[in-house]
Amino acid sequence: MEALFFNSHGGYLEGIVRGFKAGLITQTQYNNLTQCESLDDFRMQLSATDYGNFLANETPPISTSTIAEKATQKLVDEFNYIKSNSVQPLTKFLDYMTYAYMIDNVVLLISGTLHERDTHDLLERCHPLGTFDTMPALCVATNVEELYSTVLVETPLAPYFRDCLSAQDLDELNIEIIRNTLYKAYLEDFHSFVLSLGAPTSDVMSPILSFEADRRALNITINSFGTSLSKDQRAKLFPSLGRLYPEGAFALAKADDVDQVKVVLDGVVEYRGFLEGQTGPGGAGAAGAEGATGQQAASLEDHFFQYEVGLNKLAFLQQFQYGVFYSFFKLKEQEIRSLTWIAECIAQNAKDRINDYIPTF
Repeated sequence: MEALFFNSHGGYLEGIVRGFKAGLITQTQYNNLTQCESLDDFRMQLSATDYGNFLANETPPISTSTIAEKATQKLVDEFNYIKSNSVQPLTKFLDYMTYAYMIDNVVLLISGTLHERDTHDLLERCHPLGTFDTMPALCVATNVEELYSTVLVETPLAPYFRDCLSAQDLDELNIEIIRNTLYKAYLEDFHSFVLSLGAPTSDVMSPILSFEADRRALNITINSFGTSLSKDQRAKLFPSLGRLYPEGAFALAKADDVDQVKVVLDGVVEYRGFLEGQTGPGGAGAAGAEGATGQQAASLEDHFFQYEVGLNKLAFLQQFQYGVFYSFFKLKEQEIRSLTWIAECIAQNAKDRINDYIPTF
């Protein structure tokens, strides 16, 4: 049934996405960008890629934040084009892709409400892929109780909040717990959905979502060292999927330091080198960068990004499946991170680190 769907409508969109993939920055183009002496040179080199003249209307001197913002908007436009031409169940699959960004946006607004900040200003900081029509309604709330009630009614995340959290959970001490609780529910739900689609989509997406679950479990574990988060609380935040689940997750829940985490990772060949050379407590970004410590965090995050790129590249080896939509946009996000890194090194005259980016192809 899925193959028949792709032969008609889905195959058309899959072909578009595979065409987008051909526009990803090549290694030669990355090399040219790293040779630039200024951001104006960088802009000229970038205009020779699939990005074209997307910075043409920006008044010099341009900033790295402008480059990242405009590149992200181009990504969002491509996503919206695909979604506007999709039908079920692809539309639902694309909706699931946006829920992760919605979680981050809603948590940002919760944090702003707790700090009595102007949440309308925070709307500008929200990721555009995680916006929804009723998001401004969240800014009307004056306290967490009102915000919680609004979330349950006005957002696509309502089932995750209703099943996992109460209004009493929305406080500053719990803000990262809230984020990880929602991500746990989201990943488990998304995984169930891709399994319901069957092969080949489930064959492609299951490893990707399993890795995301493992990454979150590792981040949660390492970031919880030296904090008040109990081991029982830690265990409740782990998604019930992934290559580390259940035995590895049980061991992570009991871990007291990075060395014990390393022992857990030794059981998965692909993860074995992620913490190589690291000892003692440390942290990594995705599940609460506030608790991260410098070089350890950067090193582990680099391993995560590199492995994620490899998984997403594999998605293009199979036809007639939805994984290519997810993987293309994830690869594009990594490309934007790499471009921003190169641009920042040029702006800061840090040429000795300019090649520390993660290429996509």
